[in-house]
Amino acid sequence: MNKPGILLEVVQILTDIDLIITKAYISSDGGWFMDVFHVTDQQGNKITDGKIIDYIEKALGPKGDTIDGVKTWPGKRVGVHSVGDHTAIELIGKDRPGLLSEISAVLADLHFNVVGAEVWTHNRRIACVVYVNDDATCRAVDDPTRLSVMEEQLKNVLRGCEDDDKVARTSFSMGFTHVDRRLHQMLFADRDYEGGGTTTEADYPSSFKPKITIDHCEDKGYSAVSVMCKDRPKLMFDIVCTLTDMQYVVFHASISSDGPYASQEYFIRHMDGCTLDNEGEKERVIKCLEAAIRRRVSEGLSLELCAKDRVGLLSELTRVLREHGLSVTRAGVSTVGEQAMNVFYVRDASGKPVDMKTIEALRKEIGHTMMLNVKKEPSSAKTPEASGWAKTSFFFGSLFERFLA
Repeated sequence: MNKPGILLEVVQILTDIDLIITKAYISSDGGWFMDVFHVTDQQGNKITDGKIIDYIEKALGPKGDTIDGVKTWPGKRVGVHSVGDHTAIELIGKDRPGLLSEISAVLADLHFNVVGAEVWTHNRRIACVVYVNDDATCRAVDDPTRLSVMEEQLKNVLRGCEDDDKVARTSFSMGFTHVDRRLHQMLFADRDYEGGGTTTEADYPSSFKPKITIDHCEDKGYSAVSVMCKDRPKLMFDIVCTLTDMQYVVFHASISSDGPYASQEYFIRHMDGCTLDNEGEKERVIKCLEAAIRRRVSEGLSLELCAKDRVGLLSELTRVLREHGLSVTRAGVSTVGEQAMNVFYVRDASGKPVDMKTIEALRKEIGHTMMLNVKKEPSSAKTPEASGWAKTSFFFGSLFERFLA
């Protein structure tokens, strides 16, 4: 049966277990919806694992509760059991080189252990959700004095040299929030889509520039949103998430990816039943969708690091990256048992491609204590190069499985 937000729920479940959606047909008029998804695993193979199929059926079935689902499938949401008790901290502010290093140093100094984190940067803004617990008890921190000291110090770091109170916000939450959706919401609320021309073409090469158009579909009374851009994992999730959070309902959609490019068309109306007839509103939707697509785009290098977890590990890693002149554009941190897995998408602090000599120096410095895998993010349609222990991109689901197996 149809219900508000059902499409996002379905897409979220499929992307959380790292399935790649290659084609989709969405139809939901009236009380029912009918969706067809063509999916593969990360290597492009058919899904044959019965556990995955059972999980999808349970999560979407009549008794399916996505919050309970979190407990059965290790994903990236707050409340994953293997992460244990934790406090979630949300941070948003102006990005600058070395900021992540400063944030993690504050947490380490205050004896907070980082058990998971997701960091996105876009249009000179940074948003991160960090899960911490007390380094001695491994429990969530609920002492108001400690929390307010941490909040004050993090605000100072985020504020940097600016006095304006509005530039930075921190908040704590204990709820079940889907991390990627929360990051989209935080950056959207922060109006990162109003770049005001600060994003240079060097930051986002023309190959990444999405082509988005909005037309009126007269006979059915919909607005047709058409998106053409470079294909990548989680693209459909990012678009559907943004439309949903902007209060638009998707009635029909058709998605296909042909080689390196994706073509997606959505027939939408606002929740109040109106279409997008106002030019200003059309422009806003286009800008917001562009921002949603770009937040997860990473050109350059990704560094995947796997090490025995310890307090201050993130602080140490980000300090080393900073000392080698590397700027982090996106990061994912997760802990399973005693293993910490970190992936950093990095650029040279001056915006140039990273020099391989820098990577070699980095390998010398940290290679003896942890596994470092360097991957070049494809800047063209060529297949990504891979080396070392991971032949696929860094996806949490598969890594959790590997360590839980």
